[in-house]
Amino acid sequence: MNDQAAQLREIVKKSPSYDTMTGPMAKIITITSGKGGVGKSNTVINIALSLRNLGKKVIILDADLGLANIEVLLGIIPDYNLSNVLNGKKNILEIIEQNEDGISFISGGSGIRELMFLTQDQITHFANSIAELEKIADFILIDTSAGITEAVLSFCKLAHEVVFITTPEPTSITDAYALIKTFQGQYGEDLPLFKLLINKSETANEAQQVYTKLSSVCKHFLSIDIQYMGFIPFDYNIMRAAKLQKPISKCYPKSSASIAYQNIAESLIEVTVGKDDVSQKNNFFKQVINMFVKK
Repeated sequence: MNDQAAQLREIVKKSPSYDTMTGPMAKIITITSGKGGVGKSNTVINIALSLRNLGKKVIILDADLGLANIEVLLGIIPDYNLSNVLNGKKNILEIIEQNEDGISFISGGSGIRELMFLTQDQITHFANSIAELEKIADFILIDTSAGITEAVLSFCKLAHEVVFITTPEPTSITDAYALIKTFQGQYGEDLPLFKLLINKSETANEAQQVYTKLSSVCKHFLSIDIQYMGFIPFDYNIMRAAKLQKPISKCYPKSSASIAYQNIAESLIEVTVGKDDVSQKNNFFKQVINMFVKK
């Protein structure tokens, strides 16, 4: 790995993309959870559609390694995934899929695991191509797998904002806390903005109680402030839409969940990424590289 890291540093320094990408950035939001089954991928899809309906260009990066939930929920079988970028047969723009509603996404497939075993040619191709995402998107939504893995932590580190999704179930809350604690332990004070989104809540009061409980524990024991992003009410229409492999925001646009997704999308647009963020976070390209190279 040390030889590969040295090769990657040299490639990055010589890459024309490394020093020339400036100006407005895509806003990178990682959506994650400590526990599976909390509705994470559904949330990503519906936020993406709501953002698109508001005139924003959005790309979903499905980083749920090997499980491909996004494509299943959209009813699409992708022709390509990230493994095709790694083997040099495609660039990142060529593997972007789009459904009939204009939701653009990149399937992770099983290819991301190969990042630990790249040849120099693969490193060069991947590093030069992934920077292209920022040129065509206002928002990049990263859908991680559930649980605590190096991949999940790395994709959280990439983001301007990390959205932790939990439900009112006690196990979901404790797993969310475990993920936040692990991330804080690994990266210390150099953290992105943390937000908490409560899914499948029966009332606004229940969601507020979950947030208050979890945020107070994080503040007391971890010295971390977590913003309240809001809640998605329990809505049977979500399951109906999932069976149709359609976003609820399209099938039932006036449902309570669809309205909640719309409100969340509007709140994300209120805060944009500017030049200060460029200097602090560099750009998506550099952050991806730094996931695999220890400076």
